[in-house]
Amino acid sequence: MLGPEGVPVVTDAEQAKAAPEVVVLSAMAHGQSEAAEGIGVAFLAAIAGLDEERRTLYWDLVLSSMNEAARRTLEAMMKSGYEFQSEFARSYVAKGVEKGREEGRQLGLLEAKAQAVLAFLEARGLAVPVELRQRVLASTDIDELDRWVRRAAVVSDARELLATTGS
Repeated sequence: MLGPEGVPVVTDAEQAKAAPEVVVLSAMAHGQSEAAEGIGVAFLAAIAGLDEERRTLYWDLVLSSMNEAARRTLEAMMKSGYEFQSEFARSYVAKGVEKGREEGRQLGLLEAKAQAVLAFLEARGLAVPVELRQRVLASTDIDELDRWVRRAAVVSDARELLATTGS
């Protein structure tokens, strides 16, 4: 049986590149220790030459084994302009950036539609109760907001906006 004491702490990038599986084991065995940050940085260097399937599997194992402080440090390195050495890490950063952009676009669209519903009601001189305003602004359903924009053009009381949508 192999325990944490039988697994080396791998913080050297060259050592990690030479034996990527050992750095994964190192992260799993010592990822909750003070050495976790160094292990994580070494791991990033080690995965450059691996195929996509192994990189993904190893990344998941390493990340799930790291303590919160090490995860935060690696995230801070990404934010501070740290240039990742592996194509794998760069590709995941790029995927994360694109996902963030898409989520931002989606949130912007939701907010714009919610504001349009409220502006339409207000432009028509209809009083918008606080609860209704909060409900509209909290909606994360594009289709629902589209229905409300159309309904805002014809309701005689702002509360009718929700009455016919089943909400």
